[in-house]
Amino acid sequence: MTEPVSSPRYRRRLLVNRFNLAMSLATMVFGMFFLLWILGVLLFHGFTALSPSLFTETTPPPGSAGGLMNAIFGSLVMVTAATFISTPIGILAGIYLAEFGKAGWLAKATRFINDILLSAPSIVIGLFVYTVYVTQIGHFSGWAGSMALALIAIPVVVRTTENMLQLVPSSLREAAIALGAPMWKVILMVTLKAVRGGVITGVLLAVARISGETAPLLFTALNNQFWSADMNAPMANLPVVIFQFAMSPFEDWKALAWAGALLITLAVLVLNIMARTVFRQPSMR
Repeated sequence: MTEPVSSPRYRRRLLVNRFNLAMSLATMVFGMFFLLWILGVLLFHGFTALSPSLFTETTPPPGSAGGLMNAIFGSLVMVTAATFISTPIGILAGIYLAEFGKAGWLAKATRFINDILLSAPSIVIGLFVYTVYVTQIGHFSGWAGSMALALIAIPVVVRTTENMLQLVPSSLREAAIALGAPMWKVILMVTLKAVRGGVITGVLLAVARISGETAPLLFTALNNQFWSADMNAPMANLPVVIFQFAMSPFEDWKALAWAGALLITLAVLVLNIMARTVFRQPSMR
């Protein structure tokens, strides 16, 4: 039976509903205000510092003109190497968990460790790579930075791949197996192909996650003021350069730090837009 509109109980429910809606809206406005404030300050200072020399000159000493060419190159190389390391490992681990590891102690242990790595502070990953690799070879290097970034990206790819494969209906697998296809072909040609958009989205989100990491690179790749393409030596990178220049008392360095922060923000924004539009996974029926 419908409750009368004029009843006290109905009016109380209506009041509670309006109060909760107002609080939700106020919370959203509060969060968006600070987000837009941060983005506004970043865009203002970042675009002011943009110039052609930013992409054609290396990081300068204090009081001299320069750019971020070596830092941009170093970040691109290390993120690319980390992506090539983490993507096959993450996808294969996600396939195992979704297709073969639905039960058993190994699957449970893998999921547990993956959850720990997902929530672990990035500085812990950097200290781990510093201990097991940097101290053994005796110097910082781009490879050490790539290893640290790969360890951060792997859990993201594993979780995304497993979740996407679990969305595939069992009828697709059963139909392929009934036609005589071996299990490896079922996974490669049916299940993985059905969710390739979601898997690619997970890889892009992992790349966006590691693009701005500073703490692990401080313990692994460190920095290099000069141009260097040697991955076995200290390598310049945008996050560490931004950290060092922003903390300095020199205005020219601070301007370059704003420009570098803008470049990373735009790169992450582009990756997130691509993940949500170009490679968006269509809904399964």
